Amino acid sequence: MTFPASSQSLDARIGVGILGLIVVAAVAGPVLIGIDPNSIDVTARMQSPSAEHLLGTDSLGRDLLARLLQGARVSLMICLAAVTLATLIGSLIGIVSGYIGGVVDLFAARLIDLFFAIPTLLVAIAVVAALGPSILTTIVAIATAYSPTYARVIRGAVVSVRDRPFVESSRVAGASTSRILRLDIVPAIRPVMIVQSTALVGAALIDEAALGFLGLGVQPPTSSWGSLLSASRDVLLFHPGLALIPGLAVVVTVIASNLIGEGIRAAGDPRLAQRGAEA
Repeated sequence: MTFPASSQSLDARIGVGILGLIVVAAVAGPVLIGIDPNSIDVTARMQSPSAEHLLGTDSLGRDLLARLLQGARVSLMICLAAVTLATLIGSLIGIVSGYIGGVVDLFAARLIDLFFAIPTLLVAIAVVAALGPSILTTIVAIATAYSPTYARVIRGAVVSVRDRPFVESSRVAGASTSRILRLDIVPAIRPVMIVQSTALVGAALIDEAALGFLGLGVQPPTSSWGSLLSASRDVLLFHPGLALIPGLAVVVTVIASNLIGEGIRAAGDPRLAQRGAEA
């Protein structure tokens, strides 16, 4: 997708650049620095940044940079997997209920409303409490929490296009429901799907960090940004960097994903693009 020449375009490119650097650091960083993130050295506990440990060490003497990079890999993997799963589930529910309508749509709408009455983090906590904390459970929990949000948006998009002339012409021509959905409905709502998926990335990352902070996400010795925040609680007053560094990583990543989402939304909406160009 080509970004329009506007302030949203610049913001989106900045977001892509920041997120690209974070992904590269997450993938290649642990190999490049060559430090075991789980290696304990009690003689090097709570050290300040130095040539040997660029970001210092934690309460067990583990290198904070190594654990931050490992946490980036784990957190981003969980986030992307959860958003992908939520996209698949939400798209299926939203497209089917929006196109078929009737009792199916009514049932799906009531089910979505039920989930909307509960904060997403509480839904995720309930899933983890039922299945037990792990990386896979965290993915399932976040996907479960955000699938209703995605389904509602997609359903609305489908309802807005299902009676348009190009869809009606396919029906008159005798096209099957599956063919109409694949060739008419899905291409028409694809921009909405992309924007919504991008918007979920930041929200999913925040929930992953929250679950990790509560001890319900990734379990030791594997680190994630949320678990790093959780480990910093007992020494926050003496070593605030343990919380500041992973917290800043979460904030920067969420801002980058939001910038990308705004750029994609502007690219798909000429009115927003014109507004950005005038600004």
